[in-house]
Amino acid sequence: MKAVKTEKAPGAIGPYSQGVVVGGLVYTSGQMGMDVASGAIPEGVEEQAHLACKNVAAILEAAGTSIEKVVKTTVFIKNMNDFAAINAVYAQYFTEPFPARSCVEVARLPKDILVEIEAVAEL
Repeated sequence: MKAVKTEKAPGAIGPYSQGVVVGGLVYTSGQMGMDVASGAIPEGVEEQAHLACKNVAAILEAAGTSIEKVVKTTVFIKNMNDFAAINAVYAQYFTEPFPARSCVEVARLPKDILVEIEAVAEL
């Protein structure tokens, strides 16, 4: 197993890696919608979803792959009423053939964010 680290995505806020490479796959940790340059977290779910997708892409690129090679994602959302808005943003980053996906509503996410996305991609 090899850890993936990049300055282009938020650093780990606990004892975990931004991503790991194992067996020809890259697994990203859940990525929040944080602006890496400023550390700011926007208030709106659409803005957070855009940044979460960009942060996932940055980790994948650091691992030597791309968002186009994602085979599975998990999307954690604070409020299922935001599902359509998140889907609209998600579809701008993940295209056909779409990766498999799970989407779950959770009671709370780190830093009280509204959406978190993790991915598994081929190298």
